[in-house]
Amino acid sequence: MKTEVQTMKELVQQKWNKRPLIISGPCSAETEEQVIETATQLAATGKVDMLRAGIWKPRTKPGMFEGNGIVGLPWLLQAKKITGLPTTVEVATAKHVEEALKFDVDMLWIGARTTVNPFSVQEVADALKGVDIPILIKNPINPDLELWSGGIERLQKVGVKQIGMIHRGFSSYGNTEYRNAPMWHLPIEMKRRFPGMPLICDPSHICGNRSMLQSVSQKSIDLDFDGLMLESHIDPDKAWSDAKQQVTPERLLELLNSIVWRQESSTVEEFITALTTLREQINQLDDELMTLLGQRMKLSDKIGEYKRDNSITILQTNRWNEILERAFQKGEKLGLSKEFITKYFDAVHLESIQHQNKIMNS
Repeated sequence: MKTEVQTMKELVQQKWNKRPLIISGPCSAETEEQVIETATQLAATGKVDMLRAGIWKPRTKPGMFEGNGIVGLPWLLQAKKITGLPTTVEVATAKHVEEALKFDVDMLWIGARTTVNPFSVQEVADALKGVDIPILIKNPINPDLELWSGGIERLQKVGVKQIGMIHRGFSSYGNTEYRNAPMWHLPIEMKRRFPGMPLICDPSHICGNRSMLQSVSQKSIDLDFDGLMLESHIDPDKAWSDAKQQVTPERLLELLNSIVWRQESSTVEEFITALTTLREQINQLDDELMTLLGQRMKLSDKIGEYKRDNSITILQTNRWNEILERAFQKGEKLGLSKEFITKYFDAVHLESIQHQNKIMNS
């Protein structure tokens, strides 16, 4: 006969393998009543797989609410018993891991402020040695994929078998649209580096507001993310932390129902044939682009030789502005964004400068 622990472990495994995996709950566990009522309403939606709540809250400044600590762990355990929802919390120290496991927390995650510090990640990883539960790791606050990758590798080295990633956006000075800029190309690169590893999006921390949650959630699903972590509170405006980005369980249900859930592939013959044809065309164009870029760099090499022989500087600001302006005008007619053109030509220009620099100093 199966014990309650065995049954819950099987449920957690089932949820871990489910796509999409939906994790929700309050930013902070404030009171027992708040945690249990939020969990009850989330369970009633039929859409939420796991209950999250902040027990320890790393805050930017002293004096801000930093969580109730271990006092809140029994509340989560009680909420799980009432609703059947597995639980997950953020941990930043070995002590956090120890206390969370005492209260049968089913999944842990390492937060963005912890991921930036290899010493902290190693401490948590060492505490997880021999622990057989899923562990998620958020991207570091700053856009450094080596720190994110390093955190994953530290967990792998101590034997953690079930590891997932959480994309919560990156700090960007002067950014106004998002609380944390998504920089989608970075989690996409992590998917390439760790194929098959679950990648969850945290729109709440990317947006910092309720109005953009749906669009960011939809974009992550369109990019083949494996699930969402969204903050929900029974009375968001009165939340003790991150009030602006939390939604009620009722609003969460509306948001989840509005998302178009997509899949990575299809077995429909017509789709496969059409996609194969279009992708082959893209491959051919990519080959042509690479050839053209190679030819462009050869011309840059020749220009570098002339500049070297005539003691002319590599950077010619007026010429560079002329190239960009011409590209903007041409690109607009072709449906290319100014942002893309700038990034593309910046990369081409930098490569050209490197080519000429080698020639100048050879």
